Amino acid sequence: MIDLSDLSKSFGGTPALTSTRLKIAPGELVCLLGPSGCGKSTLLRLISGLIPPDTGRILLDGQDMTQTPANRRPTAMVFQSHALWPHMTVARNVGFGLRVRGLPRSEIAAKTEAALEMVGLRGFDRRLPSELSGGQAQRVALARCLVVAPKVLLMDEPFSALDAHLRKSLREELKALQRRLGLTTIFVTHDQEEAMELADRIVVMKKGAIEQEDTPSGLYACPATLSVAQFIGQMNVTLATARDGCVAWGGRRIEMPVSGDLTLACRPEDLLPDPQGVPAEVIRITDLGPLLRVALMTPQGEALTWLTPRAAAPLPGARIRLWPRALHVFRGETLLETIQPQRLTLEEDA
Repeated sequence: MIDLSDLSKSFGGTPALTSTRLKIAPGELVCLLGPSGCGKSTLLRLISGLIPPDTGRILLDGQDMTQTPANRRPTAMVFQSHALWPHMTVARNVGFGLRVRGLPRSEIAAKTEAALEMVGLRGFDRRLPSELSGGQAQRVALARCLVVAPKVLLMDEPFSALDAHLRKSLREELKALQRRLGLTTIFVTHDQEEAMELADRIVVMKKGAIEQEDTPSGLYACPATLSVAQFIGQMNVTLATARDGCVAWGGRRIEMPVSGDLTLACRPEDLLPDPQGVPAEVIRITDLGPLLRVALMTPQGEALTWLTPRAAAPLPGARIRLWPRALHVFRGETLLETIQPQRLTLEEDA
């Protein structure tokens, strides 16, 4: 169990993290997600003990670790740069932490072999880092962490320098290994697809604070803020003003239970063909394999994106009609509610 309370950290007077609270259950894989500079790596380094907090406490299994040096915490970290010793063999890199702890050679050899087996690198023990691919080197870095049997595994964008196919493969391997070991893991990333695929829970961060935390499906379906809605997946976003119980969207008036200036957001896959829907012209089609991403333009000049199966593919220049099965209604950054929009009129009088 990880329990973080009121953590804050500033560098040169500039806040990097502010009053952060977070609890992580044993065996949970949590992704810290957000753009560069949002505080996710700072939070990871605070947990590891690499930097001290200005305020707050860090509890691991109920034990206060706030002032405990990094080398005495039950944590291990994998960095974006695998940081292997270039003059050491794979085996010596993996066994380094065990040698520091003064374990017997026979035990170090056995644990090192088991760790390399765990990450699929059996037989690589005598190679040098220069003889490894990027993916193999990152597996060695992971084995070096696992060999010391940490309670918490910390990973700071470990796959960001690798190609897309290899990143996906390593994500699958990591998820399976983490499940098998039941190891509490915190994974930092700015890649929403990576977070959605890996995490039991995603913590979205912005400007040094936690914006929202939820399961991947919960975040996607119910973003609490407009920032989260736009960061997690794609959104069609329209500014509108609601009056007298209705609002204009795509040239149609729809019922709206709230009034005032609003932002209406709709997922591309939530646009459905409807003979009485919003008219739009197909501008461009991008082939995504099983799906097509269709760029559209309404007569009012609003750009829309529609995700559709290949079987329903329109042609460029075609005119089609679509209607949203769900609209997220925001005032400023805050989600007011998610509605199933009902037409008030078929006249395009917006």
